[in-house]
Amino acid sequence: MELARLAESGGLDFVTFDGLAARSGPDVPALLSRVASATGRVGLVAAIADDPADPRLVATALAALGRACHDRAGWRGGAPAGGRGPDAATLEQVLEEAESAVDGPDGDAVHGDPGADAPLVRLVDITGPGARRIAARRADVALVRAVSPAQAEREGDELRSLAAESGRDPRSLRVLAALRVDLGGGESAAEPAHGGGGPRPSARGPLYRGGPVGLADLVTAWHGAGAVDGFHLTPVAPRRDLERLVNGTVALLQHRGLFRTFYPGSTLREHLGLARPAPRRSAARQGP
Repeated sequence: MELARLAESGGLDFVTFDGLAARSGPDVPALLSRVASATGRVGLVAAIADDPADPRLVATALAALGRACHDRAGWRGGAPAGGRGPDAATLEQVLEEAESAVDGPDGDAVHGDPGADAPLVRLVDITGPGARRIAARRADVALVRAVSPAQAEREGDELRSLAAESGRDPRSLRVLAALRVDLGGGESAAEPAHGGGGPRPSARGPLYRGGPVGLADLVTAWHGAGAVDGFHLTPVAPRRDLERLVNGTVALLQHRGLFRTFYPGSTLREHLGLARPAPRRSAARQGP
């Protein structure tokens, strides 16, 4: 709860929690219900476990997550870097089960609150062709792993092209660069990559090692190149690196006019600039 409050103080879009519907581990919806009561704006995203016990159990947990966190909730599927994750077929089944469980009788999200504003936001990690196509068809947010703005831009262009082929408006998909960040060594620890301080490949995905100022420069450069819509940053040392991210990197980006100084809305979809999706069953109900 302390770290979620810290993320919210920096105006971050969301925080991610692992282990949804794992065979063993914490009751993530119950945990996020407590975090939701201790925060007011930051999004709360549960990651589907590497070995989900049962897709139907995941779907039930997602419905509980929606009720617990209302219009700030999201979930993340696909294998994380260095992890096995559910395969594409299982992920597809989870999506079908989840959308049926979360949708109400009129196609709206079941949150336990008639005033809730938006259905759960769907994030998908891009790890292989299956997950890539699922993300293009169904995800609100796709996480790509790239070590340069040019690579990230290529990944995003391919995803949006696949989204258009599936009949989606490609502008409805947000593409975030997924980076692990190690801010423990300060600016002097920055490792040169691609002509300057930047992420380098690692066994668990692209890793930025350096200081808060260097990370702000990286975000500024990738933003200026139009490479991605944003970043999904995973601190190597959560407490230490999140504090330096919020108090250093975010503060500098705010000074540069590149990051919000307050939340313009109250929902995760508003944070991400995503429209509320049309009800899934509305077309079936409409007659001639």
